[in-house]
Amino acid sequence: MQTILQKFPHFPTALLSEQKVVEKNGYSILFSSQLNLEKLMLFQQKCGENFQVLDGWEIANNIVLLIQGEFNPEFIAYAHELQVDAAVINFHAKLSQAGLLVMDMDSTAIKIECIDEIAKLAGTGEEVSAITAAAMRGELDFEQSLRRRVGTLKGAKESILGDVRRNLPLMEGLTQTVSELQKYGWKIAIASGGFTYFADYLKDMLGLDYAVSNQFDIVDGILTGKVKGDIVHAQYKAKVLQQLAEQFNIDPKNTVAIGDGANDLAMMSVANLGAAFHAKPKVQQQAQVVVNFADLTGLLCLLSASDRINNLTK
Repeated sequence: MQTILQKFPHFPTALLSEQKVVEKNGYSILFSSQLNLEKLMLFQQKCGENFQVLDGWEIANNIVLLIQGEFNPEFIAYAHELQVDAAVINFHAKLSQAGLLVMDMDSTAIKIECIDEIAKLAGTGEEVSAITAAAMRGELDFEQSLRRRVGTLKGAKESILGDVRRNLPLMEGLTQTVSELQKYGWKIAIASGGFTYFADYLKDMLGLDYAVSNQFDIVDGILTGKVKGDIVHAQYKAKVLQQLAEQFNIDPKNTVAIGDGANDLAMMSVANLGAAFHAKPKVQQQAQVVVNFADLTGLLCLLSASDRINNLTK
């Protein structure tokens, strides 16, 4: 990481506080790969506030500004109008302290909903997409919707799973975020309402510490339309986060959960930092932090902010 003054001289030094910060609350950040002085000024105009900019830095191609001042909920929407993410730093989790990250998989760690892609190859794409969309909006019970979607795949060949996995598109920023967290000793897991065929593959590819997901029932190379074992639903994910924190001896104050659907809200609520990533409207309304424009490296922006605040308040 480098400071804005070192790498971004277009930010005037007058914006940065020269006084030692004593208070340890009232902090927020703005972050974006496209954040500049013009957007900062427009943001302040929209908010009707002259925020004190305490610090600025770059991490993973994102520019982050730490600001202090009254931060009303509507200010988030003002930032989004400028295609900039904003967050109140109301959590403890920090990058430099080894923690636990539990990620959703579909539409979070990867760009697709795997079952939708499988269904397209099986000829039930439209039916499954409609069920998936309703489930992710929280309009359907997850377990029932999952069983309905898998049921449409009855009789499909197992080989179509391999066809999807060979073209699995990783979410932008995933590998960089995982690598950076691992440098600091973080434990990283996937807890997914998707399927082991893909979650276990990602675990091995990225060197993750744990993965849990659902399992297709397959007989003689043919999908039966059923799910084997327990369903990984919202409360299951939350329990996994708590159990992994205990297993890895991670302080609950340094636990993070990130996801995009209603099935992720429970684990986000039990983590110290719960972040909605490019999430459905219902999830954004309930999430502690919302990331709409940054890629997954936005998580590094959030976690590095806690470290910068600690440095300012020492």
